[in-house]
Amino acid sequence: MKTVSLSGSPRENVGKKDAKTLRYAGKVPCVLYGGAEQVHFQMNQVDFKVILFTPETFLIEIKIGSKTYKTLLKDVQYHPVGDHVLHADFYEVKDDKPVVVSLPVKLKGTSPGVIRGGKMKLKMTRLNVKGLIANMPEFIEISIAKLNVNQSIKVKNLEFEKLNILNNSNSVVVEVTAARGIVLTDEE
Repeated sequence: MKTVSLSGSPRENVGKKDAKTLRYAGKVPCVLYGGAEQVHFQMNQVDFKVILFTPETFLIEIKIGSKTYKTLLKDVQYHPVGDHVLHADFYEVKDDKPVVVSLPVKLKGTSPGVIRGGKMKLKMTRLNVKGLIANMPEFIEISIAKLNVNQSIKVKNLEFEKLNILNNSNSVVVEVTAARGIVLTDEE
């Protein structure tokens, strides 16, 4: 899993008035939970572009004061009109405790069904996975080399070592459908 290092500074006051002042100054009020105690801190608005506007999932190392925390971004609240961040929640990760992460799906190979004129449809671009942070890959790779026309790969067909997929087992991840005008013979 890719790692990003960010820095924040502790917040003195917690409340609506203080949060509004921070946002006006280009900062984002944040909360870190999951450890021994909650930590309230602030980060620059610009720092969120690295972790938000990408399809990837990151392990985020946040330095607050003299301490460094391994975290995952759990929740972000956006301004209703603009796209800037109003508030962010981070979850502290322990090496020995399993976490739930949403990982992107990437397809590998060439489908014989697409070569014959079928249409590839990626139904799920992300999968929710549970496991130790040390075992988390950057993405879920699915081979489509045996996927023919009118066939699909469901969540129950996927197995990964040391990871549990939490999505519904009957959900279709990727499928190849017959395009309009394609004629299938009995051999195919």
